[in-house]
Amino acid sequence: MISFLAKLFIKNYKETDQPEVRQAYGVLCGAVGIGFNILLFLGKFIAGLISNSIAITADAFNNLSDAGSSLITLVGFKMAGQKPDPGHPFGHGRIEYLTGLFVSLLIILMGFELVSTSFQKILHPEDTLCTPVVIGILIASILVKFYMFLYNRGTGRKIDSAAMTATATDSFSDMLSTTVVLIATLIGYFTGLHIDSFCGLLVGLFILIAGLRSAGETISPLLGQPPKKEFVDKIESIVMSHDEILGLHDLIVHDYGPGRTMISLHAEVPASGDLLHLHDTIDNIERDLKKELHCDAVIHMDPVMNDDMETLQLKQKVTDLLHQLDGSLNLHDFRIVKGPTHTNIIFDILVPFHSSLTDEEILSHMQDAIHKLDPGYYAVINIDKDYTS
Repeated sequence: MISFLAKLFIKNYKETDQPEVRQAYGVLCGAVGIGFNILLFLGKFIAGLISNSIAITADAFNNLSDAGSSLITLVGFKMAGQKPDPGHPFGHGRIEYLTGLFVSLLIILMGFELVSTSFQKILHPEDTLCTPVVIGILIASILVKFYMFLYNRGTGRKIDSAAMTATATDSFSDMLSTTVVLIATLIGYFTGLHIDSFCGLLVGLFILIAGLRSAGETISPLLGQPPKKEFVDKIESIVMSHDEILGLHDLIVHDYGPGRTMISLHAEVPASGDLLHLHDTIDNIERDLKKELHCDAVIHMDPVMNDDMETLQLKQKVTDLLHQLDGSLNLHDFRIVKGPTHTNIIFDILVPFHSSLTDEEILSHMQDAIHKLDPGYYAVINIDKDYTS
């Protein structure tokens, strides 16, 4: 149904990397979610009244909160799609992350309320009634929630949306919780055991866990997380496709929300190259990144000596020493500055965050190792962090 509605209402629905298409998908899924959840709430509320089941009634209000969550998702996508303004020059894309976080908090609140209510019912149990209407409503609810999980997950992957992923998680937890309620209702009918409140407690705990997991997934992009490897690989492929570029480093991806990404990097170019020609190449790379990845780029040119044999041989020796220390370390901006009494060996070391070595240990080891190569060598080292690892 979502695919049909997308073809019907979303222009250029296949171009999901476009901000306006992403926004349209989010609004569409939010509107469909509101409709489904209101219908499920009404059905389960009636079933809860008929059966006197706390688990079914709690599940009904869980669906009502889901309708609110879908409304929040819809509003969030609309707000996130606003154009940049003087107060928010990078746009409003991070509102989508806040929307996902708010949905997660609602899930946690509903789980807590369900746990509390179920615990009270454990202390004060009541009889429940099972009818074909109640069973039919619960089965229909499970099927609808499974469908909602599938389309929310699919849309979340298609448009790379944390908010849609959180909504999919919510739909899946609802499906499982309703399944537990159905099983409890059937067991109570056939055996007479009062396990309705215990199942309600189990459902509440499951919803709490799902909400906490979903909150963690939406908090990460707000705090700042490394870019996906596929995105980094695409950047490197575009930059290195130009013959004038010898290498790149210090890549940083600034995420201001889906479809609103800025990147900065250092591109190594021959020191002997024509400055105007190299500058034109950098401009072309920035345009390529904008066209293919829809991100703004700022590129710094780093001139390197690629035709000086002494520099190249010494760089290889220092690189070997660095890899002996830790194979995950790399260096760049390597150059030699000779003086009357000593020679400065200047370079940067790129250190991934998972390295077990401290910056001080790396500096001390490399300075001693380089000095042993030649007493006249003095290492001038700067430590960089790898923000893509």
